[in-house]
Amino acid sequence: MKHVIVGTAGHIDHGKSSLVLALTGTDPDRLEEEKRRGITIDLGFAHLDLGDDLQLGFVDVPGHEHFIKNMLAGASGIDVVMLVVAADESIKPQTREHFDLCRLLGVQRGLVALTKIDLADRDLVEIVRLEVQEFVAGSFLDGAPIVPVSARTGEGLDRLKEELRGLSLAVTPKSAERPFRLPIDRAFVMKGFGTVVTGTLIAGRVQREAELEVVPLGRRVRVRGIQVHNRPADEARAGQRTALNLAGVEAKEITRGMVLADPDWFAATRQLDCVLSLLASARPLRHRARVHFHCGTAETVAEVALLDGGELKPGGRAYAQLRLAEPGLFLPGDRFIIRQFSPLATLGGGVILDSQPPRHRLGDARVRERLEVLERGDAEAAIELWVRESGELSIAALVARSGRRPREVSGLAASLAAKGRLKPLGQPPNAWADSIVFNALVGALADQVDHFHQANPLLSGIAKEDLRGRLAGVLPAVSRDSGPHRPRRPLSTQLFNAALDAAVAQHKIEAAGEVVRRAGRSIALTAEEAAAKQQISQAFEAAGLAVPSATEVLGALPVDRQRAEKILQILLRERVLVRVADNLIFHAAALDRLREALAQRKTEDKFIDVATFKALTGVSRKYAIPLLEYLDRERVTRREGDRRIIL
Repeated sequence: MKHVIVGTAGHIDHGKSSLVLALTGTDPDRLEEEKRRGITIDLGFAHLDLGDDLQLGFVDVPGHEHFIKNMLAGASGIDVVMLVVAADESIKPQTREHFDLCRLLGVQRGLVALTKIDLADRDLVEIVRLEVQEFVAGSFLDGAPIVPVSARTGEGLDRLKEELRGLSLAVTPKSAERPFRLPIDRAFVMKGFGTVVTGTLIAGRVQREAELEVVPLGRRVRVRGIQVHNRPADEARAGQRTALNLAGVEAKEITRGMVLADPDWFAATRQLDCVLSLLASARPLRHRARVHFHCGTAETVAEVALLDGGELKPGGRAYAQLRLAEPGLFLPGDRFIIRQFSPLATLGGGVILDSQPPRHRLGDARVRERLEVLERGDAEAAIELWVRESGELSIAALVARSGRRPREVSGLAASLAAKGRLKPLGQPPNAWADSIVFNALVGALADQVDHFHQANPLLSGIAKEDLRGRLAGVLPAVSRDSGPHRPRRPLSTQLFNAALDAAVAQHKIEAAGEVVRRAGRSIALTAEEAAAKQQISQAFEAAGLAVPSATEVLGALPVDRQRAEKILQILLRERVLVRVADNLIFHAAALDRLREALAQRKTEDKFIDVATFKALTGVSRKYAIPLLEYLDRERVTRREGDRRIIL
C-alpha cells in the first residue's frame, strides 16, 4: 500500500480542521482546549483510505501565528500540501506565511481548497478563486487544482478526494531502504502500555522488538508495539504516520525534536553547512545573527555564519554555517526554516549540505568549492570529498555523514575505487582512503624512515609505533584540501598498516617484526665504533653472571656517551646482550652456560631454591633473584612456593 502525507496550511479559522473531519470522519482537534477555543493549537492527525492501495495521512497544523512552531513540526514530513483559503475571507497573513513555509520546505505538489463556499455567493467565490490563482502564480502551486468545497454541506468533497488521489499517485514514495529515522512530534504515557511516541517516518522501516536509539538522548530503546494510522501493525515504513510503544525510556525524558534512529549509526551535531535563501519580504540577515532554527520537529536557537560575512539581502541566497545552541540529528538534504529572533517572523530557509563540517574561515574559496560540490547532490562526489578531507573514513562514518545504507555507501565507494579515486582498507573493505592522500602517505612514510636513519645512523630502524606517531602530523599536510585550520589527528592502525604494506611492496622499506628500515640498509660502523662494540661485548662476556652496570661499561669507551648508548642498543637487538632487568644486562653466552648448568642440576634434583641457585652460580642475591625471575619468564623454571622446578 502506498502511504502519502497530506499537510493542511492556511489562516486561522479558515476551516482546516473541519475539512479534515469532513474528509476522514476523524476530528484532528484532540486537545480539550482546542475544542473549547475552536482553534488548532497543536498537531492533529487523521487518515483516509482511498482504495487501490492508497492511504492518505493528514497532518492538521495550527493556523494561528502564535503556534507557527507547531505548524513547522508537522509540515516537515508532508508530501502534498492542501492550502486552505476561506471563500468568505480570501488570503490572510497566515495564508501567506504558511505558503512561504511550504515553498521553503521544498513541497512540490499540492492543491487549494476554497472552503466555506456555503457562506459566500458565487460571485465572491469566483473573485477569491482568481485572487488565489494570482497569489500562487509562478510557484509550485501554479496551475494546481483550486477546489471549492463546503465541510458543512459536503459540496465539493468528492472532487477534492479525486484531486488528492491524482496528486498522491504522482508522489515519489519516501525510501524505506535508507537508515531508519523518525522525528518525534509527541511523547506521552498510555495507560497499560507506557511510553508512546509519534511522528512521520521519513526514512527506513521498523518492526516490533527492533532496537532503536533516541538521538541526542543517547538512550537505547526497544519497540514493544507499533500503530500506523491508529491501527496495530507489525511494521511501519517510510511515509507513514507512526506511533511506537517504547521500552527502556520514560516519556518525560523525550521532547519534541528528538529523533528515533537505527542505533550506532548517527551522531548528534551542533554545526551545519547549508545553502540559505531569504524571503523577499524578510529583513536583511547579518553575519553571526541569532535566529530560531526549525528542522523536522526540532527547534533551537542558531547563529548564522555567512561564508562571505556582511549581510544577506531580502530575496538573496548564500552559503552559511549554522551553529546550534542544542544538538540534534540532521542529515544532508534535510530542509529547514529560520525565523527572526525577535520579533518572531519567518526569514527564510534552506537545505543542509553537511552535518559534520569543520569551522570555516570567512571568505575561504576552498569552502565555497566544497559546498558547491555538495549542493550538486552527486553522491559519489560527496563521498569522495568527505574521504579526501579526512584522509580516511569508515563505512560507519560515511553512513552517518550521508544517511545512506552501508551497502549503498560501499557500492559508491567501490565505484570510486575502480576509477582510482579511493583506496579500500581491509578485506572486505570496511574503510576507504583517498588515493592521492594514500599515495602521498606512502611517500611520507618512506621519508620519515630516511629522516630517522639520518638522525640515528647506528640504529637498524624505527619502531612501528614511533613511525605511526610521527605520521600523525604529516597526514593533514598530504591531504588535497589541507589548510592551516586542519587539526593534527592520529593515524589509524588500519591506514598505517595499509601504507606500510604498500611501501614494502614498492621496495621502499623493509619491516622486520616491529622495526621498519629502508630497503637494503645495513648499519656501517666506523673503526672506532666497531672497536667500542667489541669492547662492550667482551666486558659483559668476561663478567659472566656478576655483570657490571651498563653505565660503568659505557663510561670506559673511547666514543661519546650518545653513540655508546646506540652501540649498546645494537648489541641488544642482535641478542648478543640480553636485558634481564632494568639495570641488569647479561651476555647471551653467559645465559647459555647458565641454562646448561641448570640442565645438569636437573639430572640430580629437579627442584632448586634461592640458596642452592646462589651456590650453583656463585652470585649474590642482587643477581640471583632477577635471574630466577628471567628464567621463569623464559620457561626454564617454574616457581612453586619458595622453590622452583627446573623444566
